[in-house]
Amino acid sequence: MSHDTALLEDLDDTAELYGSDLSVFGGPYSQWRAWLDTEQAAAAQAETAARQLLKREKRDRQQVESAISTRNAQGKKAAFERSAPRIVLGAKKRAAQVTAGRLRMEANEKVDAARAAVDTAGRRVRDDDAVRIDLPDPEVGSGRRIATLGDGERSWVLQGPERVALIGPNGAGKTTLLERLVASAGGADDAPNAGPAGAEAAAGRPDRAIPLHSAHAVAHTDRVGYLSQRVDGLDEAASVLENIRTAAPGAGDVELRNRLARFLVRGDAVHRPVSALSGGERFRVALAQLLLAEPAPHLLVLDEPTNNLDLDTVDQLVEAIAAYRGAVLVVSHDDAFLARIDPNLTLELRDGVMTEV
Repeated sequence: MSHDTALLEDLDDTAELYGSDLSVFGGPYSQWRAWLDTEQAAAAQAETAARQLLKREKRDRQQVESAISTRNAQGKKAAFERSAPRIVLGAKKRAAQVTAGRLRMEANEKVDAARAAVDTAGRRVRDDDAVRIDLPDPEVGSGRRIATLGDGERSWVLQGPERVALIGPNGAGKTTLLERLVASAGGADDAPNAGPAGAEAAAGRPDRAIPLHSAHAVAHTDRVGYLSQRVDGLDEAASVLENIRTAAPGAGDVELRNRLARFLVRGDAVHRPVSALSGGERFRVALAQLLLAEPAPHLLVLDEPTNNLDLDTVDQLVEAIAAYRGAVLVVSHDDAFLARIDPNLTLELRDGVMTEV
């Protein structure tokens, strides 16, 4: 079991557990995904056609009822006017009732069959929940300096709505570097009353850069949103709603609940303490806390964000990052994910030395 699409491409078969059913497809993930997309498109088309047929059959049934009502009215009028012998009128009434019953039964059977076809077609269409991520606009200009990354020899400035990927082997210090970057945001040069410390950060001086071996990082804004791979920025004892309220104190509870629903946190779940959440739920709440923050962060710092995400939610995250107008710094070992967010710059940290890839 894996969310690593590169690994899944090397396998001969793809097995999917959906609901309580396990199915096996003869081919790697990309072929299975293409098959599923085609099958779901056909299923959706079949459902649309079935609903149109049901609508048509219901309309025809109404026409049948209208015709029956007209005949009944005509029969009553003839009986009132005595335009035919009583025995003839009685025979016509009985024949009309038989005909009306048959027409009603046929119309109802067609509607029932069409409704059953809609149900059958609808069961083929998946109604999977997926996180819907809409990022706020942090209003970051294209030339604005956001952060500086570097080592003792070179430095790189992240400015405007750029995306930077930071890669390197395990134990190279990537997470520590991110934590130092986030810690430096409190003295950023565009923070209110930043003072001399902020100016030193802007100049990239070593006393503000906080060395990690020879690698360093400093933020030039105090609006930095950080999502650690440990997801440890939540108050364990507080409820989901209370955690989100701290990030967006200006929003009312109804608005916050509506926003949380986009992260699949609904109903009474918003009142559960964070300590009672599963790993996936914790990640979604942490992601919501980051992305719903007011004011919106100028810089998103994401440390291995795909570790706890299903593939559909990864798709949503990629789309959100593509639409985000602030800066993004991502640490990840997921090459497919990094390729999809199309970073402007990829840096590798190895043995304290940072190089451009």
